[in-house]
Amino acid sequence: MKRFISLGLLAALMLTRPDLSLAADAPHIGEGGVPLFERDKSWPKLPAAWNAGASVSAAAVDPQNGHIWLLTRPRSLPKETPATAIPLPVIEFDAAGNYIKGWGGQSGPGYAWPGTEHGLNIDSKGFMWIVGTTDSSNAAPNSPNAKVPNDSQILKFTKDGKFVMAIGKPGMVGNNKTDVLRGASNTYYHEKTNELYVSDGYGNSRVIIFDADSGKMKRMWGAYGKTPLDMVDRPARKPPAADPWVAVSEVLQQFGSPLHDVKVSNDGFVYAADRGNKRVQVFTPDGKFIAEQFVGLNSAYPLQVRSLNFSPDQRFMYLGGTPVTYILNRRTLEVLGEAPSSSDLIGHSAVVDNAGNLYLVQAQARTKESPFGAEKYAFKGYSPTTK
Repeated sequence: MKRFISLGLLAALMLTRPDLSLAADAPHIGEGGVPLFERDKSWPKLPAAWNAGASVSAAAVDPQNGHIWLLTRPRSLPKETPATAIPLPVIEFDAAGNYIKGWGGQSGPGYAWPGTEHGLNIDSKGFMWIVGTTDSSNAAPNSPNAKVPNDSQILKFTKDGKFVMAIGKPGMVGNNKTDVLRGASNTYYHEKTNELYVSDGYGNSRVIIFDADSGKMKRMWGAYGKTPLDMVDRPARKPPAADPWVAVSEVLQQFGSPLHDVKVSNDGFVYAADRGNKRVQVFTPDGKFIAEQFVGLNSAYPLQVRSLNFSPDQRFMYLGGTPVTYILNRRTLEVLGEAPSSSDLIGHSAVVDNAGNLYLVQAQARTKESPFGAEKYAFKGYSPTTK
């Protein structure tokens, strides 16, 4: 089952465009012209001493030089792993996949390094933004996260790892009624307004926006642009019926857990990856709901819409799912096809460089087919078009 936008909303998406040169029309279903990719198995080139078992949580493209940065979870390695074999959390590779440098992993004055590394973003000024998802208030007493402070901060660094500022205070338990984060999944810097968009979605259920210089909260919204509600404040769900789609409307009125990613297009639309409900929603920058699309509803895998990104010309949108990455017409939200991936890869993070190459990471245990959990798929043109 897929939900398509109405003609009125389609017109809004297609006509509300300050600069038509930013994105030409993408093809529609059945017309071909969809991006093609081929895996580059030579990427990345890892230092020989590294253990390739650390989970890779996120990838980001440096807009200044095209380098690819990865955010790893060194604590996912066995405790007996030698220190020399443990990669640093933040790792830089050049476009050819050569290792450049790494840093991070330690707390400092005014900030706590995330207990569970999750989101990585690089803005046009060269600053890096990192968020984590640990919520020890919900952790089982004997779990590893039970004694780890809550990840309630957004951390801003230079590309050399120098701490710049933190939004929020470490260890706090946030909720949707405050500006305190609770399990934020990712960030996006919007250069035109100097704002930081945050998908605050593992404990909270909202898109929240901060001033990128002062860290002051400016606005927030939930699914359909409504007020985001904590679980205890949501209406009770109606009893289930024989029809599986009965009694889900109450759930869909809020972002599912988690809201996993957020991006702003060049023409000013905000896209939110609602992994918990297998959908992407589109908004104006002030939170007015425009459209939505569900994907993977017939998939045996429950985790879809983990990440989202755009092609360089912004005609296409990529939604990282399990085990595929969906290719959509960005303006109409039509699902046009799927990008390739290893059969065991989970698209936890999907990013695109200026040449159109696609990078996928999975944030799970390594496998034979994907020993590092980060893969590059080189852009190879478009599928044949039809009339």
